[in-house]
Amino acid sequence: MTIRTILVDDEPLAIQGLELRLQAHDDVEIIAKCQNGREAISAIKTHKPDLVFLDIQMPGFDGFSVVQGLMDVEPPLFVFVTAYSDHAIRAFEAQATDYLMKPVEESRLADTLDRVRQRLSERQSAGEAEKLKEALAEHAPEAAAEIADGGDAVNASRFEKMINIKDRGQIFRVDVDTIERIDAAGDYMCIYTGDNTLILRETMKDLEKRLDPRRFQRIHRSTIVNLDLVKQVKPHTNGECFLVLDSGANVKVSRSYRDVVARFVH
Repeated sequence: MTIRTILVDDEPLAIQGLELRLQAHDDVEIIAKCQNGREAISAIKTHKPDLVFLDIQMPGFDGFSVVQGLMDVEPPLFVFVTAYSDHAIRAFEAQATDYLMKPVEESRLADTLDRVRQRLSERQSAGEAEKLKEALAEHAPEAAAEIADGGDAVNASRFEKMINIKDRGQIFRVDVDTIERIDAAGDYMCIYTGDNTLILRETMKDLEKRLDPRRFQRIHRSTIVNLDLVKQVKPHTNGECFLVLDSGANVKVSRSYRDVVARFVH
C-alpha cells in the first residue's frame, strides 16, 4: 500500500530535511509540498492524500487552522511537526496521529509511520466491511438481518472488568464500573473516574473493543460515557444535548450520536 503524502512547512529547508528522511520508506509517496496553510487546504482537497506532515507555526494560517479548514471533507491522517513541545496536548486534541519535534529523528519517524500504516489498514478494513454490509442488504437482506441480530447478542463476559493504566510512573488498576467518561486526545485517552483522571496511551477504537457497548457508548467522536452514571439529559440547540453525570460533569452529545440519548427519553 502506497501512503500518498503531503508536506507542509513554511521553511523550505525543513521540507527538504523531512523529504530526505522519508526516502528511506519505500511506501511513502510525496505528492505535494506546501509552504503555507492556504496552499495546504487547497492541495489536500485536490489530491485527497492519506497522510499530511503539518508544521504548526506558520504565518497566517497555522497548522490547527488547516485542520479546522477541512471539517467539510474526509480528513487525511495528520502528523504535526514543530520545534515547540508546548503544542503537544493541543495537537492530540486535534486528533493528530502523532507529534514530531524538529529536527525529526529517523527512529521517531519510523515509529510514526508504523502507527500511520496501522491506522490506514484499520480504515481500509472498516471500509471493506461497510461495503460488504451494503451488498448484503441489497442482494441478501435476510442474511444481513441475521448477521445484525447475531451482532447484538453481546457476551458481557468477554469485556474488561479491570483496566491497568500506567501513568506518572505508576500502574493503576481501574475498575471499569468507576469510569465515568473517556476523552480522546490523539492516541491518548483521558480516563475520568469519580476521584481521579488518568492518561492511557491507546486509541479510542481499541479501547471501545474492551468495554461493554451496552454500558459504554460514544456520544461524540472523541467522547465515551458510562451510561450507568448518567443522571440527567439536558436538551440543547441544533439537535444536540448535554448529559449530566454523577460527578456533576456536563458532556455534549453531538447530533451524530443522538440515538444514544433516545434510550433515556423513551
